[in-house]
Amino acid sequence: MARELITGSPEETAAMAQELGRGAGPGDVFALIGELGTGKTVIAKGIALGMGIRDDITSPTFTILEVYENPLPLYHFDLYRIDRPGELDGLGFDELWYGDGVSVIEWADRAGDRLPADSIRIHLSYAGEEGRRIVIEYPAD
Repeated sequence: MARELITGSPEETAAMAQELGRGAGPGDVFALIGELGTGKTVIAKGIALGMGIRDDITSPTFTILEVYENPLPLYHFDLYRIDRPGELDGLGFDELWYGDGVSVIEWADRAGDRLPADSIRIHLSYAGEEGRRIVIEYPAD
């Protein structure tokens, strides 16, 4: 099942993501896919805020992973620097993706077929200067 929406500003995008965060549960994986600047980090911040995390959420481009402790932990990944899926071998990320927290993965397409089949895939693209087209693909039940 897919849901498509257009937001008119980063604030609208973040508000939509907060709703996702409020409904997030253990083992949820949000796979964010889109060009540079389409709002992946805005989505990550919104999900975190919806989960009750008040920390400053930044994209972990150089560290690849940031962990935010919370009753329901948030694992924020940025795979921008991953050139091929094999580079993920031995990093143990899949243990977190299948774990008891919530994972948000920026540049998730760089993981290839390593993502859990039940990931919620969020495709972002430009819709004007400030707007974004967001397609959320939910796994089949």
